[in-house]
Amino acid sequence: MNQDQFNEKVRQLLSDHEQFILRKNVKVSEDNGIFSRYQYPVLTDKHAPVFWRYDLDMKTNPHLMQRMGVNAVFNAGALEWQGKIILIARVEGYDRKSFFAVAESDSGIDGFRFWDFPILLPETDNPDVNVYDMRLTFHEDGWIYGVFCTERKDPDAPTHDLSSAVAQAGIVRTKDFKNWERLPDLKTAAAQQRNVVLHPEFVNGKYAFYTRPQDSFIEAGGGGGVGFGLCDDINNPEVKSSSIINARAYHTIKESKNGQGPPPIKTERGWLHMAHGVRNCAAGLRYVLYLFMTDLNDPARLIYEPGGYFMAPKGEERVGDVSNVLFSNGWVARENGEILIYYASSDTRMHVATSAIDKLVDYCINTPPDPMRSRACVEQRTALIQKNLDLMAKK
Repeated sequence: MNQDQFNEKVRQLLSDHEQFILRKNVKVSEDNGIFSRYQYPVLTDKHAPVFWRYDLDMKTNPHLMQRMGVNAVFNAGALEWQGKIILIARVEGYDRKSFFAVAESDSGIDGFRFWDFPILLPETDNPDVNVYDMRLTFHEDGWIYGVFCTERKDPDAPTHDLSSAVAQAGIVRTKDFKNWERLPDLKTAAAQQRNVVLHPEFVNGKYAFYTRPQDSFIEAGGGGGVGFGLCDDINNPEVKSSSIINARAYHTIKESKNGQGPPPIKTERGWLHMAHGVRNCAAGLRYVLYLFMTDLNDPARLIYEPGGYFMAPKGEERVGDVSNVLFSNGWVARENGEILIYYASSDTRMHVATSAIDKLVDYCINTPPDPMRSRACVEQRTALIQKNLDLMAKK
């Protein structure tokens, strides 16, 4: 290949990538009346810029090979900022290491484009081996906080064990998504902490965190559930005590573990939460999304929880690196009442679904809770059937 041929191949790569970015998304008809999915994922490995993956210098890459591949793009935090939708995505390279990168879109539905450089995350004295799943909180103190999972090898694991890890909550903050200040990792009493989220307002004059205490890296053990605790000083973050506000339960969508998704949304009827629930089945762990609400004046008090899941993997969403998984750590409530729900499928790609705040509040308040027994579930459904048959008979 001569230089002209090489340059033409580079131009084709860039052109193909641009056409892919500009592809319009299409709403998919849903029959649940709650939300709408869209045909195409909003972020994938193919959204990673060509110059992230290829060496475009013929001298060092004469065959124009991909040098640093991107395996997956998923689990993105989200905010509306300066008229654009910002996603802080988890980007995983072929080497299994994850990093954070900013993608922005005018519509929030399509056209997401990564900024030229990924985030060069500041480290603590104990460097992170892997980082992922950042939740973005625009706090009333004026900062945008990113709370993420920082993972390091378990120092107490046997020498031959190269998979045991310790997960804790890392914290950064910014005002422009370009300059990031690293704070100390959050201290809690739990051996492991993942899925930690900062509440957007002060509670009793203190910072408030949603936590997910676990006994081990994978298993909840005696821990688990969505916890809630207060922190006196964000510069020396510590939650000394916490309470479980949304617990695991036997034979439910969250029997294995559950955790807060994005920061909750403030509504007139209470704080609207989205979380993930995990159960074990023959195919492995199954992750779904569910909603609940807590009291406006006491975010630690559960007031509504519809039974069952809100969203579950569907179609191609069930296939990927870690199959049968939906996970969300980002949503955006817009001034017109619309809500953009960003969710990942099977640890591989990012999607968007749209709904409205009033719809989701109605869903939480008026959808019956899980009665926890099969017969009670039938009685619940029978009451709905009878009500509808009576209404239909009158028409």
